Amino acid sequence: MRAAWLRCVPGVVCGLLLSAPVQAQKREVTVEYILSTFKPQHSDVEIDTPDKKEWAKCKVELIGQNEGYLVLGPAGQTLRRFLDTNGDDKTDQWGYYNGGLEVYRELDTNGNNKIDQVRWLNLGGTRWGLDTNEDGRIDEWKMISAEEVSRMAVRALVANDPDLLAPLLINAEDIQSLGLKGPLEEALLKSVEGAPAKLAKVARGSKVITPRTAWRRFDSSGPGVIPADTHRSRGDLFVTENAMAFVDYGDAKKQGIVVLGELIRVNDTWKLTGIPTPADPEGNVELPSGIVMFESAKGPAAATGTPTPSGAVSEKMVKLFERLRALQDTPPAGTAPRADWEKHYKELDTTLVLIFNESETDADREQWVRQLLDTINAGVQSGHYPPGIGRMKALEKEIKKKFPRLAAFAEYRRTWAEHTVAMRDAEDDEGRSKVHDKWLKDLEAFLEQYPESEDAAEAGLQLGFEYEFAGKVEKARAWYQKVSTSFAKTESARRSDGALLRLGLNGKPLQIAGTSLAGGPIDSKQFKGKTLLVLFWDTRSKPAAEDLPALKELYEQNHARGFEILGVNLDPEKELANSFIRQRGIAWPQIHEEGGLESPPARKFGIITLPTMFLVDPEGRVISRNASVDDIKAHLSGDKAARK
Repeated sequence: MRAAWLRCVPGVVCGLLLSAPVQAQKREVTVEYILSTFKPQHSDVEIDTPDKKEWAKCKVELIGQNEGYLVLGPAGQTLRRFLDTNGDDKTDQWGYYNGGLEVYRELDTNGNNKIDQVRWLNLGGTRWGLDTNEDGRIDEWKMISAEEVSRMAVRALVANDPDLLAPLLINAEDIQSLGLKGPLEEALLKSVEGAPAKLAKVARGSKVITPRTAWRRFDSSGPGVIPADTHRSRGDLFVTENAMAFVDYGDAKKQGIVVLGELIRVNDTWKLTGIPTPADPEGNVELPSGIVMFESAKGPAAATGTPTPSGAVSEKMVKLFERLRALQDTPPAGTAPRADWEKHYKELDTTLVLIFNESETDADREQWVRQLLDTINAGVQSGHYPPGIGRMKALEKEIKKKFPRLAAFAEYRRTWAEHTVAMRDAEDDEGRSKVHDKWLKDLEAFLEQYPESEDAAEAGLQLGFEYEFAGKVEKARAWYQKVSTSFAKTESARRSDGALLRLGLNGKPLQIAGTSLAGGPIDSKQFKGKTLLVLFWDTRSKPAAEDLPALKELYEQNHARGFEILGVNLDPEKELANSFIRQRGIAWPQIHEEGGLESPPARKFGIITLPTMFLVDPEGRVISRNASVDDIKAHLSGDKAARK
C-alpha cells in the first residue's frame, strides 16, 4: 500500500500524500522526501532528478487548497506534480517531468492507494497502460502505437515473458469490439492461441534473441484501411502489414530482424495478429501475409462465411492465397542448398505476381507490390537469393512507371540490399571503404530525390551515423539537425536529438543520472571536484572488454588522487552486468536502466557505439565527449586537479 499521513512542520509544506512505505505514518513533505522516495514503477522513461547537492535549491509548493504538491528544480522547472484529483485528501496522481514536460504519470483511479493506470506522455511516448490487478505490471493497453508495440514485443522475446506479450496480442474481446465473425474470427484466434509456448519456442531457438538484444527501429508497410462492408465490421479496419523490428544482437556488421507481421488498430491501441518471430542471421523467416488482409482479399464470402455474391474474388485467387500461405509456412531448412532457396524465392515471386495480376484495385495492387519487394529484399539480405538484386532493379524500373507513389519505397530497399551484398562480398578494408563511400552517396541521392518519403527520416539518421563513424562530425551534425527539424516527433528525430546533444558536449556541464546497480539513485554531479570518466558499455562489446585492463590500472593508480569512473551499463538485464563485474573485479559505481541502447541514458546522448567515454573535469564540464584510453592517460599525467 502506498499511503502515508503527513504532519505539519514550520517552513515545510504539509498535507496528505501517498508514499512507498507499507505502513501509514506521519510524514513531512520535503524535497528530499519526495525525490528520494518516489520512483516510477516502470523505469523505461527518462525523468529529471537533480543532484542531491542541488536539492537545497529546489522547493515544494502547495497546489490550491491542499490539492497537491509541485516540486520545482533549481532553475524553477517542474520536476514532480502530485495531485489529489477527487478531494478525498489522498494523492491519486503522480506526474514526473523531463525538460519541463510531463513524460510519465501514475494514477490510482479507484481510491485504494494502489497504482492501477500508467501513462507515458509527450517525449515519453503515447502508451496508456491498465494494471487491473495492481501488481505493478501492465495487463491491458488503453493506448499504444504500432512502433511502441514493436518495442514491447522485442522486450517480451528477450525476457521470454508471456505476460509482457499478452496485452500486445489481439484477443476475443478485441475481435468482438471490431465486430469480426466467421472464418476471420477463427483465423485470428487460432493465430495467437498457445502464445506462451510459441514465444518460448521462437525465443529459445533464435540466435538473434539473446539477453543482450536491444530494439533499434520499427518498419512497416501502410497503414491501410479496409472498408467496414468488407467484413461487415462495426467500422473501417486500420491495418499495417510487413511490420518488422530491427534489433542489435552483437553482430557489428548487421542488425537482426524480428518479424511482427500484421498489426490491427483496436480503438486507440495497435494489436499483433500473430506471434513475433525473430529471423535468424541466415534469414529463415518469411514475411507473412497478414490474416486480416489475406481474408479481405478473398472478399465478403470468406470473411463472413455467407454465400459468395456476384463480383467476389475468384476461385483462382483463393487458390493463389492458399499457395502463398503454404510457401510461407514451409521454407527450406537453414542448411538447405542455395538452389533450394532460390527455387523457393522464385515460387514466392511468381505467386505474388499472379496475385497482383488478379487484384482489382490499385490499393490492393500496391499492397502486393510492397510485399513482393520486402520478400525479395529479405532473400537478398539473408544471402539465400543473390539473383534477387537483379529482380529488384527490374521491379523498381517498372514500379516507377506504373506506381510512382512507391518509387521511393522500391529504391530505398534496393539500395539497402545492394549495400548489404557489397559489404558482405568486400575482401579487405579498402574494399569495405569503397562500399561505404558509395553507400553514403546513394543515401544522399535518395534524400535529394525523395526528401519527404516514408523512409527519408531513417535515411537521414543513417547518414548521420555513417558520417560520425567516418569521423566527419560536421556532416554528421548537419544530418542529425536536418532529421530533428524536418521529422520532429519521429523516432529518428529523437535519436538525432540525442546525437546532437552528445556531439555538442565538449566544454559544457554534464548531467547524467539514473539508478545504480547497487540500488538507489546516482548522479554524475556527486563527483564534482574530481576528474570523472563516464563509461557507456555492455558485456558483449569486445572493444569495451579490451579497454578494461587499462582502465582498471588507471583507476587503481589515480583513484586516491581524485579520479573517478562512473559506468553506464547498457545490458538489457542487470544480472549480466553484475556477473561480469564480479568476474572482472570492477570497483567503480554503475548506472543501469532497463532497455540497453534504448534505455533513458543511452537515448539521451544518442549512444550508437560502445564503448563511448566522456571525460569530465573537476568543475563538471566535459573535456572530451569521445575519449580514448590514451586520451585519459595523457590527461591524468598532466592534470593537477586529478593529483589532489
